[in-house]
Amino acid sequence: MPPHGWVNLHFSLLPAWRGAAPVQAAILHGDDVTGASTFLIEQGLDTGPVFGVLTETIRPDDTAGTLLDRLAQAGTALLLATMDGLEAGALRPQPQSPDGVSLAGKITTADAEVAWNQPGRHIDRLIRACTPAPGAWTLFRGQRLKLGPVSVVEPPSVVEPREEVGVPPLAGEPAETTRPRLAPGDLRVEKTAVYVGTATAEVELGQVQPPGKKPMVAADWARGARLESGERLGG
Repeated sequence: MPPHGWVNLHFSLLPAWRGAAPVQAAILHGDDVTGASTFLIEQGLDTGPVFGVLTETIRPDDTAGTLLDRLAQAGTALLLATMDGLEAGALRPQPQSPDGVSLAGKITTADAEVAWNQPGRHIDRLIRACTPAPGAWTLFRGQRLKLGPVSVVEPPSVVEPREEVGVPPLAGEPAETTRPRLAPGDLRVEKTAVYVGTATAEVELGQVQPPGKKPMVAADWARGARLESGERLGG
């Protein structure tokens, strides 16, 4: 047996997000900061005393993939420092706090289905948390459509020139009108963008991947699928 026990590098600030998917959980729950911890393995799930930690800011456009890449690189130095400290006899693990414990279970394919009746910010975080794996998805015309990260549109009612929505400006009236917000799951197709309604703000689709095809920009998918405004995503 190793004389110092088994040391693990875990991608959260323990005791937060113990479990299989700490990076995904941090993004999904809207955390501003996460990090990595080295700790001594014991019988409980990620409950062992901690040797060292580092912190990492979660960026607004981070996916689980991009954040995991940064934590893996920074965590390498933390793990090496832990090994050096153990070898020198200068490092002693500290018990985890009993406060702030949270669990991050594995995200399944079923968990990655987008429910459009959720708030736009939640949908944005869910999709980023599921990118690249297991991959967020929704139903369209009865088939599974994979989704890349989206952009939340604020405010939820979009203001645009009256001519673009087919209403000519009248003398003395402003040249803009406020378009009604889309219902959850409803689509609006424009020349260069595709929008989806949520419980709050609309989201603009980024890349999508229809069955049997490569990922593509949503506007290109809409043209190829002859998509029309008023169609819906979701079951």
